[in-house]
Amino acid sequence: MKESGRDGVCGFFVKFSKKLKECSLSGLVVTKVEASPMKTTWYCPLDLPTVMEEEEDGLIYTVMVKQQLGVSSPSCASRSHCVKAGTEEKLVLHLLHSFSMGDSTFSTIFLSTYRSFTSTERVLDILTDRLENPPGESATSQTRQAFNRAVCTVFRTWLSEYPEDFDSLGEPGRLLRLAPRLPTDPSGTELRTHLLRLAEKLSEQALLPNSTAGRTNATSPPADPTKFDPTHILGFPAGLIAEQLTKIETELFVRLVPYHCLGSLWSQRDKKGHEGVCWSVRATVRQFNRLANAVVASCLWPTWLRSQQRARLLEKWISVAEECRARKNFSSLYAIVSALQSNPVHRLRKTWLETDRETAKRYEELSDIFSEKDNYSHCRELLKEEGTSKFANLDIKTNNRRHVGSSAQGTVPYLGIFLTDLTMLDTAVKDRLENGYINFDKRRREFEVLAQIRLLQSSCKNCVFVPDESFLQWYQSVPLLNEEESYRLSNEIETPCEPSPGRAMNPTVIITQCPSLTSSRTSLAADSEGLFDIHSPVSHFLSKLTKHMKSPSVSCLDVDSSPPTNEPISSALTPSTPVKSHRRSVSCGNNPNNNNKLPGPEMQIIRIRMDLHDGNLYRSILVTSNDKTPTVISSALEKHSQDPKQASRYELIQLLPEGKELVIPATGNVFYAMTSSSVDFLLRKQGGNIPFGSQPITTETSATFPRIKAKGKRLVRTLF
Repeated sequence: MKESGRDGVCGFFVKFSKKLKECSLSGLVVTKVEASPMKTTWYCPLDLPTVMEEEEDGLIYTVMVKQQLGVSSPSCASRSHCVKAGTEEKLVLHLLHSFSMGDSTFSTIFLSTYRSFTSTERVLDILTDRLENPPGESATSQTRQAFNRAVCTVFRTWLSEYPEDFDSLGEPGRLLRLAPRLPTDPSGTELRTHLLRLAEKLSEQALLPNSTAGRTNATSPPADPTKFDPTHILGFPAGLIAEQLTKIETELFVRLVPYHCLGSLWSQRDKKGHEGVCWSVRATVRQFNRLANAVVASCLWPTWLRSQQRARLLEKWISVAEECRARKNFSSLYAIVSALQSNPVHRLRKTWLETDRETAKRYEELSDIFSEKDNYSHCRELLKEEGTSKFANLDIKTNNRRHVGSSAQGTVPYLGIFLTDLTMLDTAVKDRLENGYINFDKRRREFEVLAQIRLLQSSCKNCVFVPDESFLQWYQSVPLLNEEESYRLSNEIETPCEPSPGRAMNPTVIITQCPSLTSSRTSLAADSEGLFDIHSPVSHFLSKLTKHMKSPSVSCLDVDSSPPTNEPISSALTPSTPVKSHRRSVSCGNNPNNNNKLPGPEMQIIRIRMDLHDGNLYRSILVTSNDKTPTVISSALEKHSQDPKQASRYELIQLLPEGKELVIPATGNVFYAMTSSSVDFLLRKQGGNIPFGSQPITTETSATFPRIKAKGKRLVRTLF
């Protein structure tokens, strides 16, 4: 076969050569082609750069050296420096030198993430000290002018993008010290004027500390249950309700401070002295709770409604969820779906049997958006498709019957997706290298997630909504129900263990996890057209991490299931149910095929709550194969702001399905003693009262954001 193929090729060229000779006889100018075997030459036009590391004066650089085409001299190669790690002082000073070294993204990343390893006061002090001795022999030298341009660029960006950093200084001393040292050119003069105005504002606040207390601490009056009419919601069109909910969510999302989502900040919010941190994320939490509570309260109250009437309420909220989907309001959509999946509503089998079949089918399709598969892969794909589009790309199955309006719509995401990614990064990547340098590569990865939030925020800034006072008045009249009240009302409607004849209509139950992030795509492109267009290095990293951890799922919030107050603020960091396919004996982030080459402790993220009478507060703990029971108990007590020295008074219990418990031995290895069927643990004082498994099942209602249980063939938890 090979010989005949070669003869065929050669024969073709022989015939082609004869044809060319014939053409030359007729007067045509041709080029003689010799009959020779065909040869293929491959060319590689890519000039791949050389990557290496250099350490210089407290900084470690990742240097990319790229040789210019056609030039063999090493001196003609282009070099770009990218900071990998460094000391606190050197990282701050690099703000003023990064532009000249080709690291153009450093200042943006630094200003977005520096609060995780230093403070605003410290950064201002270091920069002010540097401005006292600027480089260059004279004010007109090129070195001094380049330095002044960098100073103006950094402070102009800082003041415009993060003005809250300067408002939170408390006293004007640092600004008064900094202002005279700014450059004397027009740009520096403008910045000096701005800083002096801020200093004057801080001085007024220091002299009159109570002048703004009435505005900052004002809260809405508590709802009056006697004025609440749940059936009044049926009088509002679903589109109007979704429009008003999108108005509330959009205003909150635009005011969201992206760096509040950093795992290192969000995880500290419940510690003493950090009560005011991450206020913008807390506001989103409160709105999620409030909407979920409104759905549950309207479906359960009053208890004397017939099943058919209550079914109309379910159908109304499903229609509202469809309209939220059409408006790309994924936050309200998930709050409604979670509330309908909460146990007090989910268990109303008679009511669900009365719902319209087509409506129930659309509800299941909406629930699939927040499926746990591949770490919200469906929801991420929708964000990628619609993040910068004017309108939602609705599927015919979902809701394509109505046009939502002519004005462009922004995308309000489910914030838990980003909080989960940032929590995973903060848990898995070390803050410092072995030599003590701050790991700035970790900040670059975190910035990729923050950049997605900022791009989505930009799509919401021009949205205009008209408030509807009638609906807002009803929304504010909804009473807050705690989990006990919700479950009691549900039992009054349908008594426990009551048989339900007819077809079984079970709402879809969601288990939100983080089994894989391979489908997650992000982008750092500055233009809106590049949003989520390329595979992001941080997504690839998280994908490897979650693949090689037994239960990599980490939620973004710690949920307090104690009875809520008038302003319920949820707190939460809860991992989800482990995936059966996850490996147990693979080190975090390592290739499973190279375990023998890269030895190290295996690890597992679990969640632990304390057996308290005022609610269940979960915290996530990273357990390695080297950790014994006292170590894990001490870490859990510290996470719960308890004295870790009291570890000997507690026992560690793994909560298994069907209410069973596994007591971990007091001196045992937790990693090998636990089973793979659950990641839920309980800290109970030795000689405690009632075992967890014997307690009655009272699951969270939508008033707890966002960890909500649903009861079907099994109890599962959704986490935010």
